[in-house]
Amino acid sequence: MARKSSKNRMEPRKRPAQARSAETVAAIVEAAARILEDKGFRGYNTNDVAARAGVSIGSLYQYFPNKDAITKALLRRETEPLSAALEQVGDAPSLAEGLRHFIHAAVAHQLRRPVLARLLDFEEARLPLQAEVGALGDVGAKALARLLARHGARRGATARTASRDLFAIARGMIDAAGERGETDARGLETRVAAAMSGYLERMKIIDL
Repeated sequence: MARKSSKNRMEPRKRPAQARSAETVAAIVEAAARILEDKGFRGYNTNDVAARAGVSIGSLYQYFPNKDAITKALLRRETEPLSAALEQVGDAPSLAEGLRHFIHAAVAHQLRRPVLARLLDFEEARLPLQAEVGALGDVGAKALARLLARHGARRGATARTASRDLFAIARGMIDAAGERGETDARGLETRVAAAMSGYLERMKIIDL
């Protein structure tokens, strides 16, 4: 019998079809988040997650085959609001406002629950989550590309490359700040804005 791939092992066993089932899944995912925040990886196991969620271990396994599947669901829950916020960046009435919106959304995501965000950053690297991580990067880069095109950027390969560079600059700085345990959102936003503006000016992508 063929063994299941690691990716398939991280998929939910079944999707909640009723409101009560959805509440159970939500409770399990939030319990996982709180255990990670309180105990880190050492205290993170399905038995403790079930106990914190107030469900039996059998109920947990009805929906999730293992803790990695719970982690994937948690990562998806945490990144979906950020993805939705980033999609709006391309429609901003000015370049400056669009960049502010992008930076604020990304920093707020990292610092809203900073311990959880840092731990999920580590899990992104450990688990086969390339599709999920890549999808967020695509959303952010495409939104930035629309923003640049709308406000006078050169079209073509240069602008497309710039949008991915800008996303990488922001993500790298924000993730690094999270790893250091920074909590000053305004200061971080200012530094990221300076880096992104400096890139645009130096590369002559757009007149600032």
